[in-house]
Parts: sequence; C-alpha cells; structure tokens
Amino acid sequence: MKKYIIVLTTVSAAVMELLDTTIVNVALNQISGALGATIEDIAWVITSYAIANVIIIPMTGFLGEYFGRKTYYLTSMILFGVASYFCGASETLWELVFWRFIQGIGGGALLSTSQAILFDAFETKERGLASGLFGMGIVLGPTMGPVLGGYIVEHYSWEQIFYVNIPICILASILTILFIDRKVGEGERKDQIRIDYTGIFLLIMGIGSLQYVLEKGESESWFESRQIVIISTMATVGIIGFVWRQFNTDHPVVNLRVFNYKIFALSSIFTLISGFGMFTSVFVYPVMVQRINGFTAYETGLSLAFPTLAAIVLFPVIGKRMGSGASPIPFMATGIFFFILFGFYSGTATPEMGRWDFFPIQICRVLGIAVLQLPLISQAVAGLKPSEYPAGIALTNMIRQLGGAFGIALANNYVTNRAAQHRSDLMSNMSTDNPLFNERIGNAVRNLTTITGDAFNATTMAYKQLEFAVVKQAYYLAYLDTFRLISIFFIIIFPFLFLLRTKKISPEEAAKAAKAAADSH
Repeated sequence: MKKYIIVLTTVSAAVMELLDTTIVNVALNQISGALGATIEDIAWVITSYAIANVIIIPMTGFLGEYFGRKTYYLTSMILFGVASYFCGASETLWELVFWRFIQGIGGGALLSTSQAILFDAFETKERGLASGLFGMGIVLGPTMGPVLGGYIVEHYSWEQIFYVNIPICILASILTILFIDRKVGEGERKDQIRIDYTGIFLLIMGIGSLQYVLEKGESESWFESRQIVIISTMATVGIIGFVWRQFNTDHPVVNLRVFNYKIFALSSIFTLISGFGMFTSVFVYPVMVQRINGFTAYETGLSLAFPTLAAIVLFPVIGKRMGSGASPIPFMATGIFFFILFGFYSGTATPEMGRWDFFPIQICRVLGIAVLQLPLISQAVAGLKPSEYPAGIALTNMIRQLGGAFGIALANNYVTNRAAQHRSDLMSNMSTDNPLFNERIGNAVRNLTTITGDAFNATTMAYKQLEFAVVKQAYYLAYLDTFRLISIFFIIIFPFLFLLRTKKISPEEAAKAAKAAADSH
C-alpha cells in the first residue's frame, strides 16, 4: 500500500508542476482584463515561470544533495503551494509575475525529485514500470492544462487556476511527511559541500537571459530591439562564462564534463529536438484551432486530452521493456517516425474540421512522445558513470525545456513570415483579369446588397470580407507549414540514430542504471 501512496504523491506533484506550464495559456485574456494589463505584458506570466524553471532544473541534483532530498522536495512543494495562493490573490500584473517566478522555483524541483522518490519505492525489477508511470505524468500534465484551464475559465474565475494547486500541495506534503523516507545520510554532508556561487550566478545570468530572449524575442522584433540585443549579450557572456567556470573548478554546480561522452552529447541533440517537437506542437495546435476552426478553450483541451488518454497506456509497457534491458534505439526510431507522420498528416487539416476529426492526427503526436521520451532518457545516461548521473539527468531536463522554448520562438517567427508569404501569393490572384475573382466579388456584392440594402458600400464591404478570408487562409497555411517544419527537424536528426549504438545491457544493469538515475536527484 505504501508504494502506491508514493506513486500517487510523486506523480500528482509532477503532473501539477507540468500542468502549470500550460494551464495559464487559456486564461491570459481574462487575467489581462482583470489586472488591466496589455496582452504583450501579460505574457510575462508565462515567461517568468519558464525562466525560473529552466534556471533551477540543472541545479536540482546539487540542491538535493546539499539540503537532503526529502527536505528539498517538501520545501519546494510548500513553496509551490504558497506561491500558487499568492498568484491567485495578486492584484497587479507585476505582483502576479513575481509569484509566478517563485512558483517556478518551487516547481522546478518537483519533476526530477519526484522521479527519484518514485524509483526508490519500487523493487529493482519493477523500476521500468516506475519509469512508465512517471512518463504518463510527464505527458498528462501539459496536455490536461488547457482542458482544466478552459473549464475553470468558462465556469469560474481565473484565480481558481492557481487555487486548484493548493489542496494537491497540502495532501502531497502530508503524504511526503508520513510515507516518504529520508535516504541514509542525506543532508549530512552539507559542511563538506562547497557552493560554487560564481557558477550559480553565471548560470542564472546565461540560461535565464537565453530563456527570456527565446520567450520575448518575437514580440520585441528580435535584434531590432535594443533590449533584446543587451539581454542576448548577457546570455552569451553568462553561458560562455558558466561553461568555462564549470570546467575549471573542483566543485562545479553542474558537471558539464558529461558532454565529453559521445553518447550523451549525441543524445542531447535528440533531447533538444524532442522538446522542440513536443512543446511546439502543443503550442501551435491550440492557437490554430481556436483562431481558424472556432474551437473554444475547453473544446481545444478536450481535443488534446482524448488522444493522450488513448495512447498513455503505452508508457508502463515501454517502461517495463526498458527495465528488462531492451535497446532504446528501435523505440526512438519508432517515436521519430510518428513525429514525422504527425507533421505531414497535420498538413492535410482543413478549417472545417471538428474536434473528433483531429483525433487521428493527435494520436500520431502522442504515440511519438510515448515511444520516444522514456527510451531517450535511458539512452542519454547509458554511457555515464553512476557519479555523473546527477549532472546528466539535470542537463537532459534543462535541454528539453530549452528545446521547447526554442521551438515556440521559432514557430512564432516562422508563422508570421509564412503567413505574409501566403498572403502575398493569394493576393496575386485578386485581379480584375481573373474571371474567378470577378465572379466571387460580384456574388459577394449582390449578397451584401440584399442583406444590408446598401448598394453604395457593398463593393467596399465585399473587398474587406475577401481580405479577411485571405488573411485567415494565409495563417492557416502558415500553421500547417509549421507542423511540416517539425517533421523536417525529425527527418534531419534521424540518421544520427546510427551513431547511438551502445552495447546491450542486462536487466540487472538496466535496473542499476535506473536506481543510479533516481539517486542522482
């Protein structure tokens, strides 16, 4: 019974943290109106959380070792809950942004530390199943965010989006105190651990600035903005300084030497692209179907949730296979194939499609995530020494987050450029020399004259109506191009799979690797 209580505690904590990365997206208009903020400024509610997450994730191994894993986990959970309350109670935009940043600091620990605690609750031979259960949470959280957020916004108020975390945090904290054991010796080496304050500062400056540029670059016109240029310089200096510092200190806050391993370095490329595919697809799809297909926020969430629930059962199965020592390469190849299929299949979508019409397309996306993520994590740490697992796992999580930020930034810019190109191409057909154009305008003028009785302005209204249709079609084509772009990225990295060959490991070695990965947190 204790084992399953720990499953409930850790998976719910991980789901809660990941859910908060997407639940706010569908409520931005309501929050903007309530706090009197512009749409541009309200984006900081998302950006601040993402920046805090990407800063704290690579340090979770070090912080867990310094404070003790249970203490760090419980403190982070309480911090997340307290910050959630103050997010809902915020009366100004910048108050909300501040507490979202604090929420991100607390939430960053919940993901990796939850995985470690969950692994410890299972016997060696069952740790593959533990990976599968945790993988379900990784996918379920971001997918259920729009569903829950849309329902709350439509039936209650935006504050409830944050308050819903509080009872989960209270329950999970109580269960943590009662059922999660301290590891032997944890937190007792604090006096022996030297803190690399310089490395931490450079990490915050470099990764935090990079995340900011990726999140805000499009809205600030990229390098046309003096602010973006300054922060990009800070990111460059911070990252270069951080890398140099970590290779030249005896007590690095993140052990970057793991990149010396060919397998880990190559796996990081796949991790980056998997983050790109996973987060970009979930970002572009809701915007497209709400803007073009006319879905509500709640309908959008449901159209994402049902395919996820249908395919999520694969996670425990794949986890058991990985725990038995199966090679991750065939799984990774299959996952890449489904992502490629998803991108090109999405390109066949039409503006008339309803919620269930997207089900087969979204199934391809979820299958790609399900079959790729767990084997990729296993592959990334396959060549590392046990003492190097903390850095390997932390860096893998950070790289996935950065892949998502990179993907969303690229998607924003790509959609804008492609929409402009498609509009130009479509407008080239709007000529009085084109009989089809003349026929359509003539029909529109007659219909508008009949409806409004205003023959004088009917032609002007007809042209405006046609311009609106052109812009709508241009953006729809741009969204479909973006899905194809996801496929292209996966096609490009596919040949690198043949460089990832590793020796087959026994089930006992696989279990030891899983245990080491858990202990690293």
